[in-house]
Amino acid sequence: MLEPGTKLGRYDIKSLIGAGGMGEVYLASDPKIGREVAIKVLPSDVAGDAERLARFEQEAQAAGALNHPNILAIYDIDTHDGCTYVVSELLQGDTLRWQVGGGPLAVRRATDYAMQVAHGLAAAHEKGIIHRDLKPENLFVTKDGRVKILDFGLAKLTEPDGNGGGTEMPTRRIKTGSGTIMGTAGYMSPEQLRGQPVDARTDIFSFGAVLYEMLSGQKAFLRDSAADTISAVLREDPPDLSDTNEAVNPGLDRVVRRCLEKNREQRFHSASDLAFALEALTGIRTADSNATAIMTAPVSAVTRKRDWRTMVPWAAAALCLMAAAVFGWLYFTRAESRGEVVRFAIAPPPKVGIGEAMAISPDGRYLAFEAVGTNGLTTLWVRPIDSIESRELTGTGGAALPFWSPDSRHLAFFADGELKRIDVAGGPPQKLAPVSADTRGGSWSSNGTIIFTPGVTEELFKIAATGGVAEPVTTLDEKRGQTSHRWPDFLPDGRHFLYFGRGNNKELEGIFVGSLDGGEPKFVVGSKIRAEFVPDATGGVGRLLFV
Repeated sequence: MLEPGTKLGRYDIKSLIGAGGMGEVYLASDPKIGREVAIKVLPSDVAGDAERLARFEQEAQAAGALNHPNILAIYDIDTHDGCTYVVSELLQGDTLRWQVGGGPLAVRRATDYAMQVAHGLAAAHEKGIIHRDLKPENLFVTKDGRVKILDFGLAKLTEPDGNGGGTEMPTRRIKTGSGTIMGTAGYMSPEQLRGQPVDARTDIFSFGAVLYEMLSGQKAFLRDSAADTISAVLREDPPDLSDTNEAVNPGLDRVVRRCLEKNREQRFHSASDLAFALEALTGIRTADSNATAIMTAPVSAVTRKRDWRTMVPWAAAALCLMAAAVFGWLYFTRAESRGEVVRFAIAPPPKVGIGEAMAISPDGRYLAFEAVGTNGLTTLWVRPIDSIESRELTGTGGAALPFWSPDSRHLAFFADGELKRIDVAGGPPQKLAPVSADTRGGSWSSNGTIIFTPGVTEELFKIAATGGVAEPVTTLDEKRGQTSHRWPDFLPDGRHFLYFGRGNNKELEGIFVGSLDGGEPKFVVGSKIRAEFVPDATGGVGRLLFV
């Protein structure tokens, strides 16, 4: 065991979090980035086996390349003094195993978790990565209700552990007529148990077993021994969900049954199809419907230090534009859906008022907004779209104009004369670049670049999302009489971006397209304030929304 204060590469070990068959997990700090991380130290038998270690590193690197809010982020893989370790994001919460240990989950919570897992699997499957060992122990629920899939590729490393008896069966090697396979009895698919080739539908079977357990409080195929459990997976169907949970509707039961089909040809063919089926069935997420919303923002009793009479029309226009962008996206990404109207109010948390700016996360699941306390201090709050509970992000005092990272895991904002970023799951903010006391927005691209307006009379600047030196990315056009470039918005390619060019000649103000690669900007349309682009999920032409 590593003692607190031990240096592992550049990381400082702080304390032991847990230990198991796959090694010890430590809380550590990364002084280079200024954040806390989790470090898993692999067992000596794994680190000493060159073939197994190489296979693990290959799969861990593939999983590390995944960039999805429902998959544990892998930061680093390295060896120090013969000790092989994996560095990942630090999670606060519990495994799903702990949550389902006391009986069935509420149907709404179970389906919410299930949809998150399905979206994470879909992202992995698109990259050709199969988990092979999906089970409640490998699913983690953070304190804010986000589900993270853990341990892609680790199943291949686990050695046999006893006879596999008991109620909590470990990942283990199992001999079959076709060879040796890895997995956990009770969650492995029939083809996996037979040693046949696996694909995305293998994970879908395991998903079905996990969802059955969340809804019923009972394992779908667990028997007294590993051999009996394997036989049940191959030959038996689990009891009807209605026998153990009357709240489960027949449609949800059919989704679970389809996941657990013995013949994989009869299962959902992709995790994306599975996620869509759950969303259509439960209605928890509104992204697949033609949605209209009424957003109400109560006026704060605390007045900002600026002339509110001049800000009201522009703030109203910005809110209308944001609502149009959000619900334009909802409309155009599922244009075939019709008829469902969704209305909701954005109420302030206790003792605070809604501020001027808000931002919907790219995955459509979260709302970030400014809130003003009775002391006049603005902080950032985050609220799931399908919840009425909001959570304050600590360390965001004085924050303004938040905008999301493409993976919906981080927020950037302006405060105390700095451009900052913060992990929405928790942790202190990181300073990125100095700005003036009055800025005009930023945007975060899929290639890890942030563009922002450092002041109201400046051009746009760019900087790496991890920090560094900021440099201009646009030049004010003197022929147009431009005095400011504002409200950048990256286009889907991550290289081009929209921005509002303001100037002395109001007739020449409007929306332009610029590029990180430089070159002459292109004038798009005349406007008096920002614009936003709504991509088409089917690959067609997107929409430009502007006032």
